[in-house]
Amino acid sequence: MNYEKVIVEKIESHIGEITLNRPDHLNTFSSQMAIELVAALDDLETDTDVRVILIKGAGKAFCAGIDVNELAGKSPLEYRAWIERMERPLVTISKMDKPVIAQLHGIAAANGMGLVAAADLVIADENARMGLTAINVGLNCVGPVIPVARCVGRKKALELLLYGNLIRTPEALSLGLINKVVPKGELDVEARAWAKELAQKSPVAVQIAKTAFYKSEDMAYEKQFAYMNEAFARLCTTDDAKEGVAAFFEKRKPVWQEK
Repeated sequence: MNYEKVIVEKIESHIGEITLNRPDHLNTFSSQMAIELVAALDDLETDTDVRVILIKGAGKAFCAGIDVNELAGKSPLEYRAWIERMERPLVTISKMDKPVIAQLHGIAAANGMGLVAAADLVIADENARMGLTAINVGLNCVGPVIPVARCVGRKKALELLLYGNLIRTPEALSLGLINKVVPKGELDVEARAWAKELAQKSPVAVQIAKTAFYKSEDMAYEKQFAYMNEAFARLCTTDDAKEGVAAFFEKRKPVWQEK
């Protein structure tokens, strides 16, 4: 696919990088950018050389939500199709085998915050802010609040949804929306280093861990253990599991299979 609203690159150490590329519009989601982002995720998911995917934004912001210039003049059915298209990247990430890291700077608002929350992991600069801000213009973020609620719980999610305030990095970190905070000028370097560290793990072990986590998330407690144990048993039969154990005993670095 020829991309215009995202930039897709493969960088060192098995990392695929997607840059939201509407900087003059603070990387707000247009229909085209939403479609291209899903396509980019799909392309990197099927690329056997890529083990970890980074998503970041060009310019001053990560993503300031949805472009409201597309809002007017639709029927209810058209609005539903439109908002589902905007939110599809959030759903796609949870269905992927490969881990996705959001690299957050500036502002992540509305659907942008949803994208951050939907990412498997998040690294942010110390000055970043995020919020479910649509309520402030007479709309709401009932789609993006779904991954947000899974990070922060019901009460805080409702507060974010109903008040629409931006929260700063320290609060986002304490709420579990961010994994790692770094100085503003070091974000690019630190994000790539963090992605590189993850890419050095066994690809099959990482992918089974991620997919099992999401698929078992809503299961009953005992059923979740059963599902996870089945996933672990499958992993134990792989070449990477055998190689990892052998390398441990032989005190050497393991050589993982490409996946």
